[in-house]
Amino acid sequence: MSGNHGSDGPDQSIAAAVDEAAEALLGVWEATREHASSRLSGSQLRALLFVEREEGINLRGLAAGLGMILSSASRLCDRLVAAGVLEREPGRADRREIALHVTPAGHALLGDMRADRRTRLATVLEGMSEAGRDALLQGLREFGNASNDHGVRGSARVSHLAG
Repeated sequence: MSGNHGSDGPDQSIAAAVDEAAEALLGVWEATREHASSRLSGSQLRALLFVEREEGINLRGLAAGLGMILSSASRLCDRLVAAGVLEREPGRADRREIALHVTPAGHALLGDMRADRRTRLATVLEGMSEAGRDALLQGLREFGNASNDHGVRGSARVSHLAG
């Protein structure tokens, strides 16, 4: 593959193809999110996923991670606690500090969402040839490694995909 970074070089053509494929992939994600949003709003789901990734984070960290003000994050957490998917727990080191944790019901909701998404993805993948699926998997692994090398957050999971 070329290292050309010009505006019309091979890397731009590949980037455009990846961008188009990402739109299709995001369509699957959006359909799954819409299905899950019967219980949670988009911002609630985003917060729950963030807490799952940063288990035990405090409210200030959640607000910063989501790019919102502390009072908005607090109200968002109130709604997630009321929905039974998030719990607040006094911190172990400082009891005044509140740690956020996903409840078993929250983990179940996220698990159901992932299962639904994987089912939808499997349906799409069935339309591909075996060689195409193998090439896609190899490409995703390399993409994940390259994005990790460039400090792109959230890509670490790609590198452990099963063969």
